[in-house]
Amino acid sequence: MDSFFTSLFTSPELLSGVKSLPILSDVLLLDVATVAVETADTAATALFTANNIWMMLATALVFIMHLGFAGVEAGFGQSKNTVNILFKNTITPIIGLLTYCFVGFNLMYPGEFNIISGVFGFSGFGIGYDPDVSGASIGYASGGYTYWTDFLFQGMFAATAATIVSGAIAERVKLSSYMIFTLIYVGLVYPFLGSWKWGTGWLDEMNFYDFAGSTLVHSVGGWGALAGIIVIGPRLGKYVGEKVIDKPGSSVPLAVIGVFLLWLGWFGFNGGSVLSADPDLVSYVLVTTCLAASAGGLFGFITSYMKFKRMDLGMVLNGILAGLVGITAGADTVSINAALIIGSVAGILVVLSAVTLDKFKLDDVVGAVSVHLTCGIWGTLAVGMFSSNADHTFGTQLIGVLSYGAVAFPIALAIFYVLKITVGIRVSKDHEMDGLDSHEHGIRGYTIVVE
Repeated sequence: MDSFFTSLFTSPELLSGVKSLPILSDVLLLDVATVAVETADTAATALFTANNIWMMLATALVFIMHLGFAGVEAGFGQSKNTVNILFKNTITPIIGLLTYCFVGFNLMYPGEFNIISGVFGFSGFGIGYDPDVSGASIGYASGGYTYWTDFLFQGMFAATAATIVSGAIAERVKLSSYMIFTLIYVGLVYPFLGSWKWGTGWLDEMNFYDFAGSTLVHSVGGWGALAGIIVIGPRLGKYVGEKVIDKPGSSVPLAVIGVFLLWLGWFGFNGGSVLSADPDLVSYVLVTTCLAASAGGLFGFITSYMKFKRMDLGMVLNGILAGLVGITAGADTVSINAALIIGSVAGILVVLSAVTLDKFKLDDVVGAVSVHLTCGIWGTLAVGMFSSNADHTFGTQLIGVLSYGAVAFPIALAIFYVLKITVGIRVSKDHEMDGLDSHEHGIRGYTIVVE
């Protein structure tokens, strides 16, 4: 029996199998490592796909905001100017996207500030297929989304800044002058200022914080709107002595639809600014956004009722927008209670701001300055008061607000003034009294035919 086992365990065949065990284990380990790498690659691809799908959906939601702006402006504007208003709101995203493609995107995200450190940089004209960037799409933005999604999402933001101006100066501005202003402001001014923070410029280095654009988008647009109503002046008959003459809008339902479209679009505006499909952070941002909007609408109603002794739907609508603008700077970094406070204060401020503008005879058709500038400033400063991040200080936020105002307002003022003394900025008295639709477009927005 012993000789049997001895011969069995010393046979050449068995010894050969035992010697091959280390090789077999190496093969197995290699297979496991390969599977692990493939699994990691698959997970990264899946995450990249999910992130990019959400970013594209957010882009579509921001695009819908242009329809919301059109509805609000056409609804609050007089019926005789409806086509003109809709034309402006149609041409604005067209100009915005084309200028952002040609120069804006590379001005806002220069890669490096190659002229003045932290202040100005430019990486070239146009966008195109670059294998080092767009070809290796999963390597772009740390695997968050593609180069193309990045451009389109940011391009939608750019056009929004000009749309804000459109509503403020409606019903008396020359269409050609507005288009020139939009071309310059969206193509050059907005991306230049945006690079200071989102392009990792000097304000970003100071830890200035603006999550989705209370200052970079809304107050920049608001400064342009304020400059516009100063240079162009009020509509004819808006102010008689110390009395403010109401000019009823063409369609209250259209204005309401426009506001709700804007609220819907803000799901993409703020939610997309997470720049990923992070389920926890995206959902939290949407909660703070909606609560601030609701608080803004409520306090817009309460404040206007105390001031005017009537239930003013327009102030409720602008209160909603005020809350949305206010929370945009810190939607991801403030508490739920802070979001409610930010929205409530914005709802109060938007009413007081509108009253103040009328006292100075500054005619803002849709309340754009009050919503976007006043509440954009408030929301940006509120980050320094309520942010959970200790790096976000009130002093730094104030520096950012003042810096944007010190540049955006004078530039916008200069553009409008140059337009005024050259090509002219205001339509004729007859055209304004009769309505811009008939004179500039040859059709009316609302036509009643009696058979």
